[in-house]
Amino acid sequence: MSQQPQVHGVAGLKKHDIKVSGIVFMLYCLVAAGAFGIEEMIPEAGAGMTIVLLVAFPIIWAYPISNLVAECGSVLPSEGGVYVWVKEAFGEFWGFQAGWWGTVSTYITNGVYVALVAGYVSQMIPMSEAAIHVLKIGMILIFTIINLMGLKEVGKVSTVLSIMIVLAFALVAIVGFLNWNTNPMEPMMPEGYNFIDSLGGGICICVWMYCGYECISNMAGEVKNPQVIPKGLMIAMPLVALTYVLPTLAGLATLPAGSWENWATDGGFTSETMGYATVLTQNLGQAWGYVFLVIAIISQCAIFNTYLASGSRGFFVLADDNLCPKFLVKVSRKRGVPYVGIISLAIVTLILAQSDFTTLVSMEVVFMLALYIILPLAVIKLRKKLPVEERKKRGLFVMPGGNAGLIFYAGFPIVIAIVALLINGTDYLVMGLIATASGIVAYIIFKKIYGGLSKNEPERFPMNQKTKLAMGDTVRIGVYLIAAGAMAFFGQFWLHWYEIDYGEWGPGDYDMLGNVIPQVLEALKWGGLAAIIIGILVMVIGYKKDRPIKEEHVDIDALMDKYLNEEKHDDIFGDL
Repeated sequence: MSQQPQVHGVAGLKKHDIKVSGIVFMLYCLVAAGAFGIEEMIPEAGAGMTIVLLVAFPIIWAYPISNLVAECGSVLPSEGGVYVWVKEAFGEFWGFQAGWWGTVSTYITNGVYVALVAGYVSQMIPMSEAAIHVLKIGMILIFTIINLMGLKEVGKVSTVLSIMIVLAFALVAIVGFLNWNTNPMEPMMPEGYNFIDSLGGGICICVWMYCGYECISNMAGEVKNPQVIPKGLMIAMPLVALTYVLPTLAGLATLPAGSWENWATDGGFTSETMGYATVLTQNLGQAWGYVFLVIAIISQCAIFNTYLASGSRGFFVLADDNLCPKFLVKVSRKRGVPYVGIISLAIVTLILAQSDFTTLVSMEVVFMLALYIILPLAVIKLRKKLPVEERKKRGLFVMPGGNAGLIFYAGFPIVIAIVALLINGTDYLVMGLIATASGIVAYIIFKKIYGGLSKNEPERFPMNQKTKLAMGDTVRIGVYLIAAGAMAFFGQFWLHWYEIDYGEWGPGDYDMLGNVIPQVLEALKWGGLAAIIIGILVMVIGYKKDRPIKEEHVDIDALMDKYLNEEKHDDIFGDL
């Protein structure tokens, strides 16, 4: 009896009937899984500034991003999410960059959550190095098995873990408010800090805390009715904000005045630090510290579980489009999951879980900031290719507010991402430039080896036989060089003032780059200027010999139907 051939790629994925609640809780795990991480923000930004940022960022960051993701996910609900949207807006070169930035950031940092679990468990139970290593392997193995079972199982686990986390932080908020004894907004900023200092101390952590809404779109191709994703986004966003603001406000209000300086991620688990667990131990007894330590472990497990699902789909979709090694497109016949992608991410996680993650976490943030710059631009372009009127006829989600709303939703993420890159210092800008440049190198290598989209759709994505890249890629590389060069050239003026003239920092005051920042800034200035000039020359040459192919007509119905299910959904925001 002959076996059925194994189905590869997106076509082989199994569709799951996932409800809105499942999407909400998966999103909650991807973005938050509790308020852990904010503890580091409080002593850096100040108690008052932390609360202000936590309240402001849902409005100017999370809400716009949620709407951007909801609109794109509604019209093009495909496995791969942002990669597909940017690809359809700007072509495979920029699509690959978006897919690369989002996926590599997950591969880099997924080990952090495993390491944090090991650290939390070690606080309860003294463990040898060998035992810690076994614990890490066990955690990775358990959640890899869950992911191999399918997206629906991932959603079920996320739901259970999320409910436990939400209840724990709700208890912190209630206990804190019932025992209010100090002004949680004092001080607004640490002593000796001004607004810029305080903002710089908190903005990047706040950006990181509200990241992850776009990750759910990576799995849209496995959801029977992907129109539940926009609904889930609109519910999850305020849930995350409340989880952050209320327990933090209550914690600062109930703990002694001045204790804000001692907040840390292990707060309440050691005698020297403060945190959310301290709220319970101070008012309910020391045993609650262990309860909250268990919640901290559950939180990291919840994040790891969902990011293993989301991150494993990134290279899988790129491989399906001939932009990554082809072995990554394998899908299990029985479960319909990209098992090679899941296992490969699990293996990389185990390796990185043994490392020091300070630099890796910082690099994840700059990858994501690059992604949040290109996503709004893709939404603007897709509005032109796929008019709003056509979407409304199909009952799809469209961001409210017309053109003014589009400016708000697209403008704030771009501005905040650029500010976050600059206000966190020279090291962040340098890492950002290196991180984005890695995508250019990877694209050229993979495109030449595997052929890219010209293999599947040669008419839409023709190849330049001389360069072995897509038609117009020379121009696109020139655009990247100009943009990166401008960021380096103009950014160094700000950084010189911020870190040297205004900051008056002396030897030993700098971050990862040490005392060579003046020399690095000089290199950014001349290197940025050179990149701009080279980029202009490359564009001029490209327009003469490698002009991008423009689509004379976009068949809206064909493009939408390529990603939408056959059934139409007249009202995706009906009864929940």
